[in-house]
Amino acid sequence: ADIYERLAAELEQLGCGCECLGGGRISHERDARRIHVYGYSMGFGRAKHSVTTEKLKAKYPDYEITWADEGY
Repeated sequence: ADIYERLAAELEQLGCGCECLGGGRISHERDARRIHVYGYSMGFGRAKHSVTTEKLKAKYPDYEITWADEGY
């Protein structure tokens, strides 16, 4: 929430708006080249992890990238 509030304020000063669509966690194992997206935000609910995962796959094509709705 702290990051979102700060970013929203910066965007507002530029004349832009934003909306948080949910949250979660990201586990990054750099040496193993693995990223796992999971969980939810207490304040914002669960993000669509499938969307996050697809964006990460485009940026990190040499990583194993997975997601799950379980976890906090």
